[in-house]
Amino acid sequence: MQQFPIPSVIRRFSKQFIEAGFSLYIVGGAVRDYLLGIQNEDYDFTTDAKPEEVMHLFKAVIPTGIDHGTVTVRFEKHSFEVTTFRSEGSYQDGRHPSSVTFISNLAEDLKRRDFTINAFAVDLHDSRIIDLNGGKEDLKHRTIRAIGDARKRFEEDGLRILRACRFAGKLNFRIDEDTLKAMHDCRANLRNVSSERIRDELFTLVLSDHPKVGLTYMRECGILEIILPELAAGDQIDQKGMHHEDVLSHAISTCQASVALTDRLEVRLAALLHDIGKSEVMEEGPERNTFYNHDLVGEKLTIELMKRLKASNEQIRLVSLLVRHHMFSYQSNWSDSAVRRFLTRVGKEHVGMLFSLRIADQIAIHGKADISLLEELEQRIKCILDAQDALSIKDLAVNGNDLMQVGIPKGRQLGKTLEYLLDTVLDDPKQNTKEQLLKIAKHYQSLSNLTS
Repeated sequence: MQQFPIPSVIRRFSKQFIEAGFSLYIVGGAVRDYLLGIQNEDYDFTTDAKPEEVMHLFKAVIPTGIDHGTVTVRFEKHSFEVTTFRSEGSYQDGRHPSSVTFISNLAEDLKRRDFTINAFAVDLHDSRIIDLNGGKEDLKHRTIRAIGDARKRFEEDGLRILRACRFAGKLNFRIDEDTLKAMHDCRANLRNVSSERIRDELFTLVLSDHPKVGLTYMRECGILEIILPELAAGDQIDQKGMHHEDVLSHAISTCQASVALTDRLEVRLAALLHDIGKSEVMEEGPERNTFYNHDLVGEKLTIELMKRLKASNEQIRLVSLLVRHHMFSYQSNWSDSAVRRFLTRVGKEHVGMLFSLRIADQIAIHGKADISLLEELEQRIKCILDAQDALSIKDLAVNGNDLMQVGIPKGRQLGKTLEYLLDTVLDDPKQNTKEQLLKIAKHYQSLSNLTS
């Protein structure tokens, strides 16, 4: 009998249930990951105690989802989510059960879960691992399989279709053929799922070790068109030239290549989305197709897509910025002024992320990246930063108050003058003194008055 190693705090937690005559089980991912040798200390629990009975057992209980039998117990500075055994009525909207019935049968409770590899339980009375749905066999064969009737599972909750892809990416597992067919047949149910739930699953998939596996399954079962139509539009768009993949395949490969380079969600998302503008601007040619301004179009599409997914403002800003600038083309003949202007456009704090994106893009195209020019640019950037050259208006030796004191009016003219001064010091950092900038500002103001 295989046993699960139960932490001492959970033994003390379970004792409260057992002494009151109830059962308590650890369920879900923590058990699966233990069997796979993966660290996971995120424990979920199920019990035959009803929510109000759980609330009587502990002093601090939050009714987080009490209508569906779930409460969160605060115990010894830990938060444990506990759900009463339940069966569910029909899912008329593809999201929520029409009714929830509390039951006392663990087997029936486990049957309502999504996949066999997520339907394990650990009996906290004796630590034994319970597998009633063939989960161990599917773990052995590295397979994701829906419990029972796959179509019914996906009709209950369309998000499970995306979850299957996410688990495939997390675990590098294959999806069972019948399960994959049901995912395709039921894919329209994802339209009933909130943007927030889709975003969370998608972002977790992108952050997995094998996003290419999950994204390829998304493509295969037809849900890319529903969730990310801008990305799906690159399917079968041939690039020719140095590219050996169509636009969509290249995007997926770039996302996978980024895994070895960064854990930043924004970079991995930019790797996936960097070419989404190509489907809108393609012009066919005899030897290669061209995609002029796809970076600009891609920036716009990225902002729209990220807003639709209810991403944070900072995530939207960073991902769209990386997509916008991924086509930068450094050459050794760049002047120092050109390097400073590059830093001003991109932001010195974003250069490392942009370099990671460029390397991932090259790996996806060529199988490896030539980083010699990037290393040269990196060294030149270091010299500029060490010299503390001005790269933004806030780095100037004067500010708006200084300019107003010499007669430059507040408003649009003040902003234009500051921009002119920045442009001046980007060309020649030695001009960045208060005395010199005020002199330049006065001269610029007199010229503006002459031409107005």
